Amino acid sequence: MAIEHADFEGVERLAQVLGGEIVSTFDTPDKVKLGQCDLIEQVMIGEDRFLRFSGVPLGEACSIVIRGSTQQILDEAERSIHDALCVLMTHIKDSKTIPGAGAGEMLMSGAVTMGSQKVAGKEAIAVEAFG
Repeated sequence: MAIEHADFEGVERLAQVLGGEIVSTFDTPDKVKLGQCDLIEQVMIGEDRFLRFSGVPLGEACSIVIRGSTQQILDEAERSIHDALCVLMTHIKDSKTIPGAGAGEMLMSGAVTMGSQKVAGKEAIAVEAFG
């Protein structure tokens, strides 16, 4: 299969995943290393057509298609996905985690609430309000 009018970054990734070689001419097609996959299909997402390559031999790769009503929504979605992927990559490289985002405060609140059940009278109301 030959792909015309594709951005070079996408073609580089595709060649890497399929195990093929990028060529600019077809002068010596017998010397070109061809890539492989099980299935190539054209899919429609909205009004846009895309090629989907399935069953690639050299590992997994994927594309994320982001759609939105305005450019601002698309930009925010792209930033959010980028942030999530960065967190995932960091976690894969170093799988140590530290509780955060109020985890300590939630633990303390639960302990105070449990402790308030052991207190009698008006003091119990004050302890519950604190937890």
